Amino acid sequence: MLLIVLAYLGGVLTIVSPCILPVLPFVFSRASQPFMRSGLPLLAGMALTFAVVASLAAVGGGWVVAANQLGRGLALALMAAFALALLWPGLSERLTRPLVAMGSRLSDTAQTEGSPRIGSSVLLGVATGLLWAPCAGPILGLILTGAALEGANATSTLLLLAYAAGAATSMAAALLLGGKVFAALKRSLGFGEWVRRGLGAAMLAGVAAIALGLDTGVLAQLSTASTGGIEQKLVDRLKKPQDGEAMAMRGNSTMMMQGPAMAPADNGAMMAAGGAMRRAGAAGGASTLPDEGLAPSLDGATQWLNSAPLTAQDLRGKVVLVDFWTYSCINCLRTLPYVKAWAEKYRDQGLVVVGVHAPEFAFERDIGNVTKAIKDLGISYPVAVDNKYAIWRAFQNQYWPAHYFIDATGRIRHHHFGEGGYAESERVIQQLLQEAGATQTAMGLTEVDATGVQLAANTDAIRSPETYLGYERAEHFASTPPAVHDQATVYAGPARPALNAWGLEGQWLVGPESATLSASTGRIVYRFQARDLHLVLGPGADGKPVRFKVRIDGKPPGDAHGMDVAADGSGTVTSQRLYQLVRQPGDIAERTFSIEFLDPGVSAYAFTFG
Repeated sequence: MLLIVLAYLGGVLTIVSPCILPVLPFVFSRASQPFMRSGLPLLAGMALTFAVVASLAAVGGGWVVAANQLGRGLALALMAAFALALLWPGLSERLTRPLVAMGSRLSDTAQTEGSPRIGSSVLLGVATGLLWAPCAGPILGLILTGAALEGANATSTLLLLAYAAGAATSMAAALLLGGKVFAALKRSLGFGEWVRRGLGAAMLAGVAAIALGLDTGVLAQLSTASTGGIEQKLVDRLKKPQDGEAMAMRGNSTMMMQGPAMAPADNGAMMAAGGAMRRAGAAGGASTLPDEGLAPSLDGATQWLNSAPLTAQDLRGKVVLVDFWTYSCINCLRTLPYVKAWAEKYRDQGLVVVGVHAPEFAFERDIGNVTKAIKDLGISYPVAVDNKYAIWRAFQNQYWPAHYFIDATGRIRHHHFGEGGYAESERVIQQLLQEAGATQTAMGLTEVDATGVQLAANTDAIRSPETYLGYERAEHFASTPPAVHDQATVYAGPARPALNAWGLEGQWLVGPESATLSASTGRIVYRFQARDLHLVLGPGADGKPVRFKVRIDGKPPGDAHGMDVAADGSGTVTSQRLYQLVRQPGDIAERTFSIEFLDPGVSAYAFTFG
């Protein structure tokens, strides 16, 4: 119930968001009509359509996106016809095309002094719902990410419907007020005609704004009322973290989150990462390891690598470590040396390590990519490919990496989220093996000699956060113009970026999860402070290698080059993975990083630091 209220309040706030401007003329075109038979059906149709389309888009894949684009095109044509009929009523009599005729009939209904038909209002609401693209603040982002993880279900659709209902409520209030003003103006001789034409012009402007992408581009960057800050305060107020816990939207450098994310908690509420996560017990004696419940099965895997599918029966009597990871996650890569060492050290004593590969980016769903990563990383234990997040949801997991320790009876006895805690985790393994009857359990602690990207982070020096380049989660973008969604645009990079500001130079297409170079050359600039800088990159669709040059404060990196870069700054993107571009020796200070790509098609996903 709390989440529904939060979603509703987030929707109410959209009335002060600039992204609502293009669809307001469509709503106010009904201001002169009875609210119950005109405005209310329109708003109901808009809310329902938005909820359904957003639910499908979050889970349905490319066909939903294509279908929605077709629907938006038809809706734009309908609205344009309606606007033209408002401007020139005689036009509808001379034009015979179906959409214009439909617009004419809707226009006649809207201007009739009698009772309007409810059906026409609902139809306009459906068209408005297809066109509406609200600014994705924290609350809507929370809902949509949860819908993508959970799949199609009643909960995510209900939350989206609550969000849309909140927006409809605030617009209904504005519509009722606007109706009174319209009625007063209409009593003035001849003024009603000019108001009607003004609404038609405003609707045409709205159609043009949506067709040009201004509703999801420029308007999403501008706000006269910073609703994102208000929404974040609502989230914080209604979902206060407990002691020792953290909200998903405030991660740290030792873990990555599929957050803000939704998981099917027992009470139907959202597990906002740490906000509802199980508490870890100390690993002292047997009495200090809590029973955290029966471990879910691994049946939801879409494929198994390095092993045949493992069932609960196969694992009965074994101590099991389930490791949620994804191969481009720097935090996962830094825990791998320990997980691999434990798998080898305790295998003959009854430990089974199962890696659950749950993808963050689309390219991590590719079995070929995952198979190559497993080989390159030297992983020999079983890996369950969780492309549909079935196992992720069954464990109510929220983090990469996440380790769940399961005893020989199939009960979860301990968990650890993120990097670190290796000694405690290994003692848990030893204790569970002893409980299972192992007679010769090795009691020493594992030491690893990690190198490259797997070397532990210098957390004391890190002042730069994980930064995404796709518009769904991007922050601190400093180029000119502001990011334009899904459209190739020429950007000018920031001349003197502030700490943690970044920008693009050249022609780039900024998509939901990456920025793709659409010209022959282009640059990315980032002002950072950390020992290591990594960037998840991939070549173009043709798979051709992409050459690049790295500069630090305008110079070749020299001794500060990462493992994927030569001292002169040269390197090549050959596959979709994480690239270590900078490793600074000595004292760590703020630096301006830049990477210039010398070939087209490269996609950049996320910066991480160490």
